[in-house]
Amino acid sequence: MSRFPTPTRRLLTAALLIALTTPAWAQSHAHGTAAAPAAAKEMPADPPVDHGSMEHSQMDHSTMDHGSMDHSQMDHSKVDHGSMDHSQMDHSKMDHGSMEHAAHKAAAPSEPREPIPAVTAADRLAAFPPIEHGAMEHAPEIHSMLLVNRLEQWDGQHGNGQAWEASGWVGGNIHRVWVRSEGERSGGRTEAADVEVLYGRSVSPWWDVLVGVKQDLGPGDSRTWATLGIQGLAPYKFETSATAYVGEGGQVMASAEIEYELLLTNRLILQPLLEATLAAKDDPRHGTGSGLNKVEAGLRLRYEFNRRFAPYIGISHERLFGDTADYHQAAGERARDTRWVAGVRVWF
Repeated sequence: MSRFPTPTRRLLTAALLIALTTPAWAQSHAHGTAAAPAAAKEMPADPPVDHGSMEHSQMDHSTMDHGSMDHSQMDHSKVDHGSMDHSQMDHSKMDHGSMEHAAHKAAAPSEPREPIPAVTAADRLAAFPPIEHGAMEHAPEIHSMLLVNRLEQWDGQHGNGQAWEASGWVGGNIHRVWVRSEGERSGGRTEAADVEVLYGRSVSPWWDVLVGVKQDLGPGDSRTWATLGIQGLAPYKFETSATAYVGEGGQVMASAEIEYELLLTNRLILQPLLEATLAAKDDPRHGTGSGLNKVEAGLRLRYEFNRRFAPYIGISHERLFGDTADYHQAAGERARDTRWVAGVRVWF
């Protein structure tokens, strides 16, 4: 080989190396391509995945492609959804319509698990025990009440004195016996007083009809009157009383009284009052003229320490009319008078 120049020697050497290496490479490549199918035939197929036994709580669902997953073939009844973190799952790509939720397809039971037992006589007896009427305490059929509406001291332009007005009853809800009294004292003596004993019958929830007798107790001749009247609560809560009296000699008199209670507070109450008296004919002996003979208007403010006891102060104005005023002026008395009053209202 020394006969060839150096470049020629190098080319021959390279060609010889290529010729020697080419069969080895081809054989290795052929063996590699032939072994691949054989290996593929020898490897077993992947076993089916049991999603019911998979622990989804340990899986990172955020990296899974839920859009390419076929949920219709999955048995979700065995999946523990309570331990799954749904906040990391992209539900927008999941086809929930094709999922077969076996738990939701279970039919609701038509019969209760424990049948309701039939009601027995012992059950009825326990629910509705027998009542012993003899052991029951009934409200008393007879009630009573005494109201002193005015018990006061008055100081007027022409003197001072005391006055009272009281009423009471005893009986039931329909039938009652009433007692009423009013009077006035001045200068240490009783100027006028009377007592009424009446039978009252309720004719409605708000009104009573009264019938009975009235006895005058003032100075001079004592007179007795037959009485017929009505009393009760008029609309808008006006306490109203109207009474007619028939006396000796055919004298007929009538009186009407209206009171109203205005609650300034639950305990502070303002009570206006208006009272009028009329007569059918003149009676000079008793200083009474025919027609309207007397009107009294008052305004009293009371404070109820409790419902049974309430002191009050107020003002009252009294005026006489017609022949009645003339008779009193002839006797040296005034036809009108304004009085300041202070008293107490109690009931039992």
